[in-house]
Amino acid sequence: MIVLKTGREISLMREACLIAAGALKAAGDAVEPGVTTAQLDQIAGDFIRKQGAQPAFLNYNGFPAVACISINDEVIHGIPSKSRVIAKGDLVSIDLGAEFNGYIGDNAATFAAGEISPEAQRLSDTTRESLYQGIKVCVAGGRIGDIGAAISNYCESRGFSVVKEYTGHGIGSKLHEDPSVPNFGKAGRGTRLLPGMTLAIEPMINQGSAAIRLMPDGWTVKTLDGKLSAHFEHTIAITADGPLILTQL
Repeated sequence: MIVLKTGREISLMREACLIAAGALKAAGDAVEPGVTTAQLDQIAGDFIRKQGAQPAFLNYNGFPAVACISINDEVIHGIPSKSRVIAKGDLVSIDLGAEFNGYIGDNAATFAAGEISPEAQRLSDTTRESLYQGIKVCVAGGRIGDIGAAISNYCESRGFSVVKEYTGHGIGSKLHEDPSVPNFGKAGRGTRLLPGMTLAIEPMINQGSAAIRLMPDGWTVKTLDGKLSAHFEHTIAITADGPLILTQL
């Protein structure tokens, strides 16, 4: 069931989203060679708690950390570790959420550890821009398929592939609500977009094949061919005046 939010509820979500966005920036700013993913997770958790909020991912379905931190060929859900040291040239994707006053904000971004290859930069830039291409079509009266079509058309025209097994989602008082928001689809198809819908849009884009594999830890998802992946996400609200990015600082 899709839960439409009132203006007041969207304002409350905005507070949670700003905390999540601040935590993502704090962790992202700390990405550099020699830092461990556990240190980034600590930075994110400290930021969230200092705002009086709670990490939305910690213990969610058993996930053992504040943030999902995925490096290079890891698509999503990487588990932070004291033994995982970031190296120069790594692509580091951080995905995290914050719960505040009963509402949740969710966002993700991919960061460069020092100088990265031109192709890695192009993948990251394309994934980031595809997120905004998807947000642009989040208008009342549109369809869910418009979002996925905008994302996939943008990425595939640049030679990249779209992960299909994992999608964006509705969000609000729960981390995952209806509807599912695929990063592929046909424009004009799917659920109607209505004012009051709040969505987490999150393209996961691969350098090579779209094929993925789940690692033995039961969480980390990697590209099957070992090539790079990037991930960006915003929580947005659909309003009568167009899309509102709630996780935009």
